[in-house]
Amino acid sequence: MSDASYRDAIFSTPLDRMARFSFDEQVVSCFPDMIRRSVPGYGQILGMLGEIAARHLRHGAHVYDLGCSLGAVGLALAGRLPPDAFRLTAVDLSPAMVKQATHTLAEECPEHDMQVMEGDIRRLDYRDSGMIVLNFTLQFLPPEERDDVITALFEALEPGGILILSEKVVASDEQDNAWLVERYHDFKRANGYSELEISQKRTALENVLIPDTLNAHHARLSHAGFSRSLTWFQYLNFASIIAFKDA
Repeated sequence: MSDASYRDAIFSTPLDRMARFSFDEQVVSCFPDMIRRSVPGYGQILGMLGEIAARHLRHGAHVYDLGCSLGAVGLALAGRLPPDAFRLTAVDLSPAMVKQATHTLAEECPEHDMQVMEGDIRRLDYRDSGMIVLNFTLQFLPPEERDDVITALFEALEPGGILILSEKVVASDEQDNAWLVERYHDFKRANGYSELEISQKRTALENVLIPDTLNAHHARLSHAGFSRSLTWFQYLNFASIIAFKDA
């Protein structure tokens, strides 16, 4: 996959004020670099998914990766679990992402049963699953549609199943949130992004990526029926939650 990966320079030159972020072929080409330099803790989250699955996933169970981008969740699980341990369906709305993820998983994990499909997670006919991963995907849906998605995922999980929900979050306290945002921008500067790139990407994501508070996420999970949920990882304003369905 490295030969198809380029440095993220999408926002390095002035863009039209109405430009909006989208997961097109330009983003796909630089996505690994973009994620590495833009999402604190992304590699650590992926690195733990295999360990979490090894602890909680019933042998041979089905797994969903919703908003799969380039298939990183499938790669993480395949790197930890044998081919007969799980079956994966990876879903993404972007045709460019689906095309690249299909190629990557087939090339890197030919013995694992992993399918990639183009689809809208709000309208899927979900099959029974032991684990569902929603990594930095819910935040791109309209806020009023998020409850229904989480409820559908709860219903799709087998008894004893788990949901991994990773999101950019906003702090409830305005001063705390400002500090987290400032440090996040420091993180991006340290990774080589210019002031122009930071500013333009923030503008492009406005009204496209709308974060919730951690409390809102936990309340939504509880309302959907999950018996308990906990924030198992947080790095600045990026967090990952695990939610458990009673056995």
